[in-house]
Amino acid sequence: MLRSLDIRDMLIIDRLDLAFQPGLNALTGETGAGKSILLDSLGFVLGWRGRAELVRSGAEQGEVTAVFDLPEGHAAHAVLDEAGLPGGEELILRRINTAEGRKTAWVNDRRCSGEVLRSLSDTLVELHGQHDDRGLLNARGHRALLDDYGQTGDLRRDTRDAWNARQSAQKALAKAEAALNAVRSEEEYLRHAVAEMRSMAPEPGEDAALDASRRMMQAAERVRADITKAATALGGNGAEGAAGDALRWLEDAGAQLEGQLEAPIAALNRAMVELDEAARGVDDCLEALAFNPADLEDTEERLFAIRALARKHDVAADDLGTFAEELEARLAALDAGDAELEQLRADLKSAGKIYDDAASALSAARFEAAGRLDTAVMAELAPLKMERAVFETTMNEVPPGPDGIDEVAFRVATNPGAPSGPLGKIASGGELSRFLLALKVCLTGSQPGLTMIFDEIDRGVGGATADAVGRRLADLAQGGQVLVVTHSPQVASLAAHHWRVEKRVEQGMTLSTVTPLDEGQRVDEIARMLSGDQVTPAARAAAEALMAG
Repeated sequence: MLRSLDIRDMLIIDRLDLAFQPGLNALTGETGAGKSILLDSLGFVLGWRGRAELVRSGAEQGEVTAVFDLPEGHAAHAVLDEAGLPGGEELILRRINTAEGRKTAWVNDRRCSGEVLRSLSDTLVELHGQHDDRGLLNARGHRALLDDYGQTGDLRRDTRDAWNARQSAQKALAKAEAALNAVRSEEEYLRHAVAEMRSMAPEPGEDAALDASRRMMQAAERVRADITKAATALGGNGAEGAAGDALRWLEDAGAQLEGQLEAPIAALNRAMVELDEAARGVDDCLEALAFNPADLEDTEERLFAIRALARKHDVAADDLGTFAEELEARLAALDAGDAELEQLRADLKSAGKIYDDAASALSAARFEAAGRLDTAVMAELAPLKMERAVFETTMNEVPPGPDGIDEVAFRVATNPGAPSGPLGKIASGGELSRFLLALKVCLTGSQPGLTMIFDEIDRGVGGATADAVGRRLADLAQGGQVLVVTHSPQVASLAAHHWRVEKRVEQGMTLSTVTPLDEGQRVDEIARMLSGDQVTPAARAAAEALMAG
């Protein structure tokens, strides 16, 4: 519920503080007094797109603050949570517009965007009038209104989930088909390349190993002769044999020289050990260098074949083994592709069936709700003196989508037998007002905590019909809040709270004010609405009679 509205320096309003009440609130005044400016200011703080120039002439900035009461469970709480804004039982919206056109908004003293304001406004306020394209005249919103009336939320959620699942299945199939087509375009290459790889059977890192082995065998051919000569020089016929002979001779002589040869003998023993170790090392090297000359030829042949294959496929030779594995995987995917596609097609068919069933269930629920809504609206039209008019909710099948397969439109015929058509094109001004009111009365039950604003919805009606419109507005306001901008004394007389909007001129500047009226002032205002500028005793008596019901 809108509790208060504070306006500073907006259009022709310099300062205005309004405290609204539950029930039916009427705003009246002469044409041009500023009633629309009041709605423009409220729309501004709610983030609606409206006039470009809002700041009062001569002011640096305009400011509007609106305070709403939020009961537990109000839809605005979810918007606040999603936007990360503080909540509570009170919602304070404040928005500033500078003379240069810059706009800044706050929600509960936290900065926010205009988009957040508009999301909140959808849960807080509904504006209805003959030229309102945000509400019931906008056929694009009729399906959502019917869904809310029919409480089809679970079915809509099932349909949307099924649609998303079907879309995912379709995308997966398209992706697999594209991938398989791409692989099929290179099938001949793949099969030939895999055959080559299987014949070669390269292993990761094999190029480096072959290259090292080749270099060792090539080096062995060059150095083997020198190492063999060294082995001969160190062996029994060389240094080792000569050292052995020398050692025996010295040991024989040393036995007769009382230790004079001990040091040379010890040194020679150490030399014999080192010579023996050197000889064994040289022999081990010769054994390692022993190879069949055909091995070098085989090694070079495989090394060159691997490098040629790597160049052919533009990969590093050491990566050829990994590349071969990738080719095998791609070929396996190609061979398994048809089976995968068959499974994906089955998945899509299953997802499509689930979506079709969900969309059909939603359509059936909408059709049932449409019948109930038509009956309810027709019942509301009779008290509004339109018992001969016809209201119908039409449903046409449209291409499938996340919200089902239905296009919904509200259509009316003002007289039996006349062709029906869209609300805004068939009904006259007064008829349209009553159609909108009847429809709104039927659609409002599931929207608690909503402030409804009717902007001259009673235009074009009078007498008993205006009285009927006022009574339906009063009924609609029971347990809620309705603001009505009206020129009808019958409607104003039924309001629980009444404000008069008027213009005044101060120091050459036109300003608009809004004044709450007590009982006596209400009589005068309604009398003015009945008789014009000259309020007569008869007009006052008529006003009192209207207010007395």
